[in-house]
Amino acid sequence: MTQTLTNIDRIDLKILNLLQHDGRISNLKLAESVALSATAVLARVQRLSRDGFILGYEARLNPLQLGAGMMVFVEVLLDRTTPNVFDAFKAAVQVYPEIMECHMVAGGFDYLLKTRMADMPAYRHFAGTVLWQLPGVRETRTYAVMEEVKSTTRLALGV
Repeated sequence: MTQTLTNIDRIDLKILNLLQHDGRISNLKLAESVALSATAVLARVQRLSRDGFILGYEARLNPLQLGAGMMVFVEVLLDRTTPNVFDAFKAAVQVYPEIMECHMVAGGFDYLLKTRMADMPAYRHFAGTVLWQLPGVRETRTYAVMEEVKSTTRLALGV
C-alpha cells in the first residue's frame, strides 16, 4: 500500500533524494550524508521500500549503444471505450518490450505510448505487425523524436 507524503519526515526525503541521484550509494555513505547511523538508515530504507516509496533499483542504459536509439511517441485512439476493450489493450501492451511506457490519458485519444527501436524501418515494421494489430486500435498518430532534450525519472522532493 502506498503511503502519503505525511508519513515520512525530512530525513526520509533526503534519503530518497540521495538514492534517486545514486541508487548505488553505499549504506555507510548514505548514513554519513544524513547524519544517522548505518543501522538507522538501513531501517529507514527498508521501511521506505516496504511502504512503497521506493519501487526498485535499476541501471539506466544507453539506448544508442544498444540498438534502440529511436524514440517514438504514439497516440492511440480505440474503436470503443468499454472496460473489456481497455483490459484487452492494457494486457496486450505488456507483452512488447519496445513499448516502454503506456499511459491512459484524457483528451482527444485514449493512450499515449513511448516506444524505442533501432530506426524508422524498425518502427514501420513494429507499427504494421504489432501496433496496428493491438486489440481495439482504431487510429494512431506517430511522433518520432528528433532530439531528446531532457529525460529523467527523478522527482522534485524539495530537499
